[in-house]
Amino acid sequence: MDHQALENIEIEMAVLQRFLASVSTYKKIGNLDRAAYLLLHTIIYEKNASVKAMADELHLDISTISRQVRGLEEKGYISRIADTSDRRAYFLEATELGQKEFNFYKQHALMRVSELLKNWSDEECKIFGLLLKKFNHSISDMLE
Repeated sequence: MDHQALENIEIEMAVLQRFLASVSTYKKIGNLDRAAYLLLHTIIYEKNASVKAMADELHLDISTISRQVRGLEEKGYISRIADTSDRRAYFLEATELGQKEFNFYKQHALMRVSELLKNWSDEECKIFGLLLKKFNHSISDMLE
């Protein structure tokens, strides 16, 4: 790999991390934080969302996911559905309120991203999205 390209990527990632930390500390959207949004996303879009499956998907330990799930349950954003094949197990699903909060967060997040990329071409946005997804998969693979 090209050493200069790696150096550029490394420093730009450090800058990005700083910006993301700054934004996340003062720019909460609605009633959800980023962790709750990602958890709701997983519950809404993954079939048979369980605490174990979400821990695996999000590369977090089960105790962290369990704590976050309790918080979402207490707010009425999710509910448990019994697993008919195992009485001890359950799946999670978003309630109507949870879906509403998720959609509100998503719309505002999309507006933010749209504003950030307003001077980018459609092609640049498409390529960036694909490369970012590939990069995130590389990180995910490394964590496994």
